[in-house]
Amino acid sequence: MLLGYAGLVPFITFSIRCWVSLPFVTDALSVLIAYAAIILSFMGAIHWGIAMFATDKGRSQYLVISVIPALAAWVALITSVIPALAILILGFIALYAYDSAVEKPQGLPAWYIPMRRNLTIVVTLCLGAAYMSVVMP
Repeated sequence: MLLGYAGLVPFITFSIRCWVSLPFVTDALSVLIAYAAIILSFMGAIHWGIAMFATDKGRSQYLVISVIPALAAWVALITSVIPALAILILGFIALYAYDSAVEKPQGLPAWYIPMRRNLTIVVTLCLGAAYMSVVMP
């Protein structure tokens, strides 16, 4: 859990930097988008790992779902800033909704969904703040 919450530090730092100057931090928006894309891909890959050990008929579904976040993240990386941030925000929210829906069938640990909820709230707030820094400079 500590690693999950520690992963919020770049989100918070670079979203703040979109609004105020911080030492040693340049091009915060691009760094934030890249970091968010990597983390969204990583979160989707959790379902790939689950699928490798699944023996039920849901295995194919888990494999398909596992690559969608990576594809969404890739699209975010090759598009302009406003659509990129929107894609990432929607991606994190959608993946959390999916994680919540498959918590029991996938056998996720009891601590995982509450942690994901907290992380998703902070991540979407950070990406939303970055989005607002672009549309309301």
